Amino acid sequence: MKLLATAVILGAMTAGGAFAAELSIAANSTGKNVDFLRGRFAEFEAKTGHKVNLVTMPSSSSEQFGQYRLWLAAGNTDVDVYQTDVIWAPQLAEQFVDLTEATKDVAAGFFPSIIASQTVNGRLVALPMFTDAPAMYYRKDLLEKYGKQPPKTWEELEATAKEIQEKERAAGAADFWGFVFQANAYEGLTCNALEWIKSSGGGQIVEPDGTISVNNEKAAAAIDRARGWIGTITPEGVLAYKEEESRGVWQTGKAAFMRNWPYAYALGNGDDSAIKGKFDVLPLPVAAAGDQPSSALGGWNLAVSKYSDEQDAAIELVKFLASSEVQKKRAVELSNLPTLSALYDDADIAASQPFMASWKPIFQNAVPRPSAVAKVKYNEVSSKFWSAVHNTLSGNGSAADNLELLEVELTELKGDAW
Repeated sequence: MKLLATAVILGAMTAGGAFAAELSIAANSTGKNVDFLRGRFAEFEAKTGHKVNLVTMPSSSSEQFGQYRLWLAAGNTDVDVYQTDVIWAPQLAEQFVDLTEATKDVAAGFFPSIIASQTVNGRLVALPMFTDAPAMYYRKDLLEKYGKQPPKTWEELEATAKEIQEKERAAGAADFWGFVFQANAYEGLTCNALEWIKSSGGGQIVEPDGTISVNNEKAAAAIDRARGWIGTITPEGVLAYKEEESRGVWQTGKAAFMRNWPYAYALGNGDDSAIKGKFDVLPLPVAAAGDQPSSALGGWNLAVSKYSDEQDAAIELVKFLASSEVQKKRAVELSNLPTLSALYDDADIAASQPFMASWKPIFQNAVPRPSAVAKVKYNEVSSKFWSAVHNTLSGNGSAADNLELLEVELTELKGDAW
């Protein structure tokens, strides 16, 4: 018995002499993220002797955040590593391990602004895995067919989308639409509407100095403009669309334009895609000349739970998944944007994802959601904002009225200070 026990113990040890750990990581199920991660886990397990279990989460970041908050508040020890949205750092920082010391050998390779977004009160609470900023996808074959240029303003987008939609329907494509995006009442609508407002000179909901700026004429005009798309160039069903629903319409060849994140690029060029090789991307439109294109800054990171019983092994997993080797594979296979600056000069990435170099300025100039200034109140800020926008898009009140009410609600939420 003693010899058997010794054999079992030795079998659970890595080559380095440390006991292997069993880890669990919670990650979202958008696109092919789950399949990709499982492949990397196999590599990590072979390399370290650790075991990694995957806890799949909904693709909706709002639902994911709600579940994370419940687990962390309860001191859940079942999940060691969390895949986190860029906006969650200020809200969940106290529940995560400080990675500053453990990552000092690699941190300098990441974009400083992205590291800063995950640093709260001097503590690096998550290591960036990939960054994100949406773009406008367009059917280059259809623009060529009808002699149109890629639109630079929202007005040009509307006109081009309308004309292509009408002509495609006249040619027999009865369910063809001009433009699809994400208008469900969730975090994705906050991103879309922030882009409409910011690119129209209407501010960014709450400014970096804490000022509530959302109740203004330019913001209202931007949201009213979007309301006009629904039922004309955009299906009524968009009010229930998240990323995958809009990608479904786009990838089956039933839309001329789509606003979405980089992950949709590789999927759109997959062998099962009706639009493979027929599309391209460009910065999101602006309201008028002089306005700046505004893509919501996104991105996903990796945090270690302070309740984990295997923190050292969990940090090892985080560093592996955020490594240059894995980020390169993620860029090539999933078209996710690296958070390591050197990878933008990588020849293999450039060959497989030629769009990526042109995406770099899109995210470098991306507009952050007001999570840093609103801190732990951000989730409520975002929820109130997307609710006001969704009401407007649904025909429940004008943008001006809904934003006026929103300002009152945000002022009450802010109180003396954020």
